[in-house]
Amino acid sequence: MSAHFPYSQACENNKAPILERLREIFDTPGRVLEVGTGTGQHAVHFAQAMPHLQWQPTDHPHAVDTCRPRLAHAALPNILPALELDVATSPWPVESFTWAFSANTAHIMAWEEVEQMFRNIGERLPKDGAFCLYGPFNYQGRYTSESNRQFDQHLKANAAHMGIRDMEDIRTLAEGVGLTLSEDHTMPANNRLLVFRKHS
Repeated sequence: MSAHFPYSQACENNKAPILERLREIFDTPGRVLEVGTGTGQHAVHFAQAMPHLQWQPTDHPHAVDTCRPRLAHAALPNILPALELDVATSPWPVESFTWAFSANTAHIMAWEEVEQMFRNIGERLPKDGAFCLYGPFNYQGRYTSESNRQFDQHLKANAAHMGIRDMEDIRTLAEGVGLTLSEDHTMPANNRLLVFRKHS
């Protein structure tokens, strides 16, 4: 009998291509902070495949219970208990980590929350760490696909603070908190995986 947990088709589709990249980046033992764990599908898939990591799931206080049944069922020794994290409130419940990962959050958060996420990660990331941000992004104000344009309209119709972020704005924000964009990977379904590292 298979257990029924909250499920995201997008997570199911993108977890293998994301893992392929994360294996190259999260290549030494350490703790990964995941911002916005959602259904927990990424956490389980990545923690299973990379046993050298300690995976720290977090989500907004209103959403954090979504991941807990799946994480409890997986019972992986390297997944830590999920924590409540509202990126806009200080202090964060996680003091230190080696790596950070977040998928499909920047276009759902208000811009001020995106700023807070970068600021807090920038302050805590060690110099050999990396922050990997997955999702759709615009370049010089332009959509990379028609499906992204439609998705952006859908987001903005749901809530005025949501929308696909511009790559240049993200890069400027990162630079301001001591992070440099070191890699920009093309991913399936018109998404990107952006990799930020601490200025040396």
